Amino acid sequence: MLPALLLHFEDETESAARIAAAAGIPYAGIARHRFPDGELKLRLPATLPAHVVLLRTLAQPNEKLVELLLAARTARTLGATRLTLVAPYLAYMRQDIAFTPGEAVSQRIVGRFLADLFDAVVTVDPHLHRVATLEEAVPVPRTVVLSGAPLLADLIARERPGALLIGPDEESAQWVAQAATRHGFTHAVCRKVRHGDRHVEIVLPDIDVRQRQVVLLDDVASSGHTLAQAARGLLAAGAASVDVAVTHALFAGDAGPLLWDAGIRQVWSTDCISHPSNAVSMAPAIAASLQ
Repeated sequence: MLPALLLHFEDETESAARIAAAAGIPYAGIARHRFPDGELKLRLPATLPAHVVLLRTLAQPNEKLVELLLAARTARTLGATRLTLVAPYLAYMRQDIAFTPGEAVSQRIVGRFLADLFDAVVTVDPHLHRVATLEEAVPVPRTVVLSGAPLLADLIARERPGALLIGPDEESAQWVAQAATRHGFTHAVCRKVRHGDRHVEIVLPDIDVRQRQVVLLDDVASSGHTLAQAARGLLAAGAASVDVAVTHALFAGDAGPLLWDAGIRQVWSTDCISHPSNAVSMAPAIAASLQ
């Protein structure tokens, strides 16, 4: 039987190479053409093995979801009988209920869309809040949920021994606890009051941060406002320094300058989303999940 083949798009060639090398499987690119009217044409290898792994991290996801639709359906016609989606960052997982009447519950809709295309999904630190498992959000026969927290904890232990780990909001508690347990870090979690996408109020935990090296740890950094607010509060409370460690470096818009202006010294992230802050690689863990 031919080995699994990892398919990727041009912008994720480096990530595909790392994962394929770690997994010991071949990889091949999907050619992509955009017509003048904006429509896409994809070209996959002419013949495919039974098991095809499709790599697509879903930052800036809207057009990528169309790519997945076209690629997955085409792969089935070219010989693939088993399709695995590797989406290191899995988009549209945040809205799991309708907060006001008439809202689309994007997690449920996108999750079922992916389940119609794939037999398995591998992802890293999906932002699940009111559902307990990824299978509830993406009902495929097999799901694998990996975490960047252990690798980030190892990096923090090397770079900031004895650091105080702080989660910027309540939803970060699971990742902070996981990282803290690995190396015995003291940890706590802030409380967030959200007044809009870019207006949040952060209440610091009841813990002495004076002269401590603090690392803010979370799954996603998007607008950066929550991290920036937390950093300002911690430095005002006497923290010696504040760094940031995140799994997914979305950093939309002016998030980078916002963090530096808040006094954050260093930002570390995994390579789930390609970014200059990438400091640890999830490729070995993703590759192991494919064995």
